[in-house]
Amino acid sequence: MPRKNHESPRSRNAIDLLVEDHQEVLSLFEDFKSLQDDEDVDDDVKQTLVERICTELTIHSEIEEELLYPAMRDAFADHALLDEAEVEHAIAEQLIAELESMEPGDDLYDAKVSVLGEYVRHHIDEEQEKLFPKAKKAKMDLDTLGEELLLRKEELRTEFGLPDENDGAIEEDE
Repeated sequence: MPRKNHESPRSRNAIDLLVEDHQEVLSLFEDFKSLQDDEDVDDDVKQTLVERICTELTIHSEIEEELLYPAMRDAFADHALLDEAEVEHAIAEQLIAELESMEPGDDLYDAKVSVLGEYVRHHIDEEQEKLFPKAKKAKMDLDTLGEELLLRKEELRTEFGLPDENDGAIEEDE
């Protein structure tokens, strides 16, 4: 079966790509909740998961702030939801920075991860229920934007030393 071609990524619209990211990060928070409930879990396992959560959120926030939100600002006049989304990103980034300087045994570590998860869930709900429908209604070129988001995401994953999400992936249609 052929591997995905990195030169011409499979056409994915921006909203589909972002919803997929949302589902992935929510799954990581669920994994953390499971670890949190396990008294025998090794702190290194917990730390590795939280580092992944923070990295995935950072990459996701960057592609939204660099590409999605500016495109949405150009596409529609009411920027209130975008302003809220940017403030939510700033608060999440603050929690991420705090977590990156902590270890699993530190006071409030688990609480901060849990609050970050709740905050991210709220942010995702707002985007998917309010922002994304506005983008569709504004008839934005979501396919081109999706390609731009995907390319930037791959660049950021490389910068963070993460493997390309498509490494070893096969075409789903094959």
